[in-house]
Amino acid sequence: MNNSLIPVILAGGKGERFWPLSRRQRPKQFLCLDGSGRSLLQATADRLLDLAGGWDRLWVITSAVIADGVREQLPELPEENLLVEPEGRDTAPAVAWATLEVAKRHGKDAIAGFFPADHWIGNRQGFQDTLNAAAQLAATEDAIVTLGISPGYASTGYGYIEQGEPKGNYGNLPVYKVSRFTEKPDRATAEEFIQTGRFSWNSGMFIFRANTVLSELATHAPAMLNALQDKGKAAYATLEKKSIDYALMEKTQLAYVLPADFGWDDLGDWNSLERLLKGESKNVELARHVGKDTEGSILYASDENEVIVTIGMEDVVIVRDGNATLVVHKSRTQDIKKVLKELQGDAELEKLL
Repeated sequence: MNNSLIPVILAGGKGERFWPLSRRQRPKQFLCLDGSGRSLLQATADRLLDLAGGWDRLWVITSAVIADGVREQLPELPEENLLVEPEGRDTAPAVAWATLEVAKRHGKDAIAGFFPADHWIGNRQGFQDTLNAAAQLAATEDAIVTLGISPGYASTGYGYIEQGEPKGNYGNLPVYKVSRFTEKPDRATAEEFIQTGRFSWNSGMFIFRANTVLSELATHAPAMLNALQDKGKAAYATLEKKSIDYALMEKTQLAYVLPADFGWDDLGDWNSLERLLKGESKNVELARHVGKDTEGSILYASDENEVIVTIGMEDVVIVRDGNATLVVHKSRTQDIKKVLKELQGDAELEKLL
């Protein structure tokens, strides 16, 4: 096992599309959604620990609102390895600040990896083998390596990476120069991408040598990097909200993609539970459910004593949690965030967020 990798878990997201189970003080990464008994954050830490060589080399970056929750979820994490952002500014400032801090402690040649806290991974050994290959490339070349997921279908919910010229094999896995990044495409474009065989889903996982990314940020995002170098997290109030894809990955000439196939899902909304758990059943039932003529539905109740009763329902999501109930057609789960914005404008209903 390659213990030179320093994993950083990106754990500042809100997970609004999992409302009402996901709330401000209990975001998606604190939830167990696959029946394993471990939250998404805990499961992410579990599979990175061997690669890190222990808790002393595992880092987490999160927001001030949920930092105490991270401490409760990961009591073994050293306090100095928890970076707390005063406010969310998307992934570019998070990656830049964390890379600066990793370089201070472990040196600019340290190999850092960034991993969202809300992914499901099916094959842990395959995941670790892939990361070892990525770390090998990052250690020997000026390369920012991103993991591209072999697409299982023409998804319009993921960004895509096009493979360019081959770079060779690392750990018996092929690596390619990135030709381009594409944001979430429409259905026809996604189908064209799949047919070419050159595209993979953008996983949002990155591996690189710290000095490589700091040098590239100095070229492509100098204002952000300079502010963080001068003021640390005190600079956050002055920073733009910007993703690392937009700030760096779409501009750098050092991006490489390592196509991966270890069983992956970005648990973005309630529909992802169907991909993970449905099997041969008519519905996904994470609740006591009494149903008549109901199929293709997802049912969840946080209280095991509550019962959800349905009649003649098809392709709906029903979630019961405390003082809120969600009923939405599966095709409209992306609109949950729009409804939450309406709740924000009501002093009484805002308590549900």
